[in-house]
Amino acid sequence: MSEAHTRRRSREKTGPDITASFEFFPPKSDKMAETLWATVQRLEALKPSFVSVTYGAGGSTRERTHRTVDRILKETGMLPAAHLTCVGAAKSEVDGIVQDYWDMGVRHLVALRGDPLSGIGTPYEAHPEGYAYAADLVAGVKKIGNFDVSVSGYPERHPESRDWSVEIDNLKRKVDAGADRIITQYFFDNDLFEQYLEHLGKAGITIPVVPGILPIQNFHQTVAFSRNCGTTIPDWLARRFSGLDDDAETRKLVGAGVACEQVMDLVDRGITDFHFYTMNRADLTYALCRQLGLGGDENGQEAA
Repeated sequence: MSEAHTRRRSREKTGPDITASFEFFPPKSDKMAETLWATVQRLEALKPSFVSVTYGAGGSTRERTHRTVDRILKETGMLPAAHLTCVGAAKSEVDGIVQDYWDMGVRHLVALRGDPLSGIGTPYEAHPEGYAYAADLVAGVKKIGNFDVSVSGYPERHPESRDWSVEIDNLKRKVDAGADRIITQYFFDNDLFEQYLEHLGKAGITIPVVPGILPIQNFHQTVAFSRNCGTTIPDWLARRFSGLDDDAETRKLVGAGVACEQVMDLVDRGITDFHFYTMNRADLTYALCRQLGLGGDENGQEAA
């Protein structure tokens, strides 16, 4: 019996405290809203620590985020975390949004710099009257209310960071500004995540670091996302999906297998908290969380 298998069996007997959180994006149509809400209702049974809702520049997108957060707050027992960015808004406008969330009862925000208005890969320009970077936004949020603030981290470095010194310095500024938690960009190589934790430890960054996990729903779409955010697609992963373009059922099984291998390996490495990028679909995330032991009572029955 392997050492990893022995550790896993030991954890199964003692019942490790595994926690999970989920990310959703606000729907753009009534049909997408139905899909999202079916996903929310299914995943609620897993009792996540929180659920986050993404946010983009522009009034209509912000309003969709606000409505989604409000509905989760009012119609479920889950704790919503609203994403917030620095892009395209003055400090006064952002502060007003933060205050509105506080008045609604939201106590968790995800503070991000945000992508340039001109598109990913183009130079970022801060709003002349806005928060320049995520660290500034974190500090501003903390002045308004005692929010639990999550920030982003990049196990393979942010595409705009020329080296690890720049990457860690930027992250440390966010931590020093009051960030409570780091949620990472998704990755597929757990060794890179472990090396990332070593970088943070050497820099004296001790707040919780939650690995972001992307269950692959669409491989070609994942490749495109990864190109923009700097996530490596390993050769072994590409081989798993090779030749499956017209075989949706097998792609789903392979996606579930890949994600299951990743999360169970992270558990074997001592990780107990996970953030799942759901793409507003429940099936793979639900299956992974059940594999982690979430969603059932002590007698093996699904929790109400």
